Amino acid sequence: MTLNAITEILLQPQVFLVWTSLVKTLGLLAVILGVVSYTVYAERKVCALIQDRVGPNRVGIPLTLFGGKKDIFFFGLGQPIADALKLLLKENFMPAGVNKFYYYIAPKLAMIPAILVLAVLPFGSSLFGVPMVIADINIGVLYVFAVSSLGVYGIVLAGWASNSKYPFLGGIRSSSQMISYELALGLSVIPVFLVVGTLNLQDIVRWQVDNGWMVFPWWPEGLTAGMLVSGDWAAVWQACLDGFSLQRLLIWIPMLLSFIVFLIAMFAETNRLPFDLPEAEQELVGGYHTEYSGMGFALFFLGEYAAMIAGAGVIVTLFLGGWSLPFVPDGSSVTILGLTFLPEWLAGAFWGVVNIVTFFAKIAAILFLFIWVRWTLPRFRYDQLMKLGWYFFFELALVNIFITAAVLAFVKG
Repeated sequence: MTLNAITEILLQPQVFLVWTSLVKTLGLLAVILGVVSYTVYAERKVCALIQDRVGPNRVGIPLTLFGGKKDIFFFGLGQPIADALKLLLKENFMPAGVNKFYYYIAPKLAMIPAILVLAVLPFGSSLFGVPMVIADINIGVLYVFAVSSLGVYGIVLAGWASNSKYPFLGGIRSSSQMISYELALGLSVIPVFLVVGTLNLQDIVRWQVDNGWMVFPWWPEGLTAGMLVSGDWAAVWQACLDGFSLQRLLIWIPMLLSFIVFLIAMFAETNRLPFDLPEAEQELVGGYHTEYSGMGFALFFLGEYAAMIAGAGVIVTLFLGGWSLPFVPDGSSVTILGLTFLPEWLAGAFWGVVNIVTFFAKIAAILFLFIWVRWTLPRFRYDQLMKLGWYFFFELALVNIFITAAVLAFVKG
């Protein structure tokens, strides 16, 4: 078979969709697993800085394993690789009194939903004409909530199947906590749908590209990085004036409330401090994963961080403009001060890569917030956690829907 024949087959619509989806899936999965590993490293380093410690700084490039005289110092960046190898080689011990089937599948059920959420998140605009989203479906947000809610089954099954009191208490806490905060989480995104008018995540990002991010009340009209570089301050000032409007300011108020409720509820959904009651070490030893070791424990560990990354991706997509970068055009040229640096076909790929990097940079910023809060705030008491979810965030998210409807009626009327 000739090269032209193979190319013709690969470019057929159905075949093209299959192999491009497969490439995007494998590429995104590789990136996410790498980000998960180094998020653990980042957590340990940020924790060390907050507590005035050094943190992991020993593991480098192990040349001594290959006959070298000394390992190469690499700022401890090899620590995640060493941790992964340790968990892979550690004995996967199963206690005698557990329900073996549910004990075995629980870590997988905790890990898989967080990975599946990533399938509908648009992590870029397009690259070589291929949209940077694995599954561009019209009910993307409903899919996110439906799939992410399955993660609690893994935790509950782990707590019940372990046949131990501490995991059982952790499983009960997790189920009641997730039910409580999923209500506020779901209600907090309804104002976004009212404003944008769609459940498609790619369309929500496009709306923010055209109208500004949800969490910013003011968005300059037509302001570009070229204006700032060229020093055309009159055009910059005019763009700033054109970007300010009373309607935009009024819409920003319910959007900010939605963002705050969604962000805090996401802390609770991912079992992060100050909402980490299901695994509170001082009370429940290790909570739902107390009886797990080896890869069973590793999957729970990775599932928690994968859920953090997926939650951060949803926050970025709904409220922080997704892959869009302020004041930078999603264009087909790279022009600074009137000089074109890249041809049109290569410039499109350049902007596609920039959009992907922007998306993951925003996720990194949200992950830093998750880590910072964990090592700064104390844990809630359980009654405080329940009251906050049912007596405050649920009502606030519900009232915010009516505020949004009133604002839209005023703006469009």
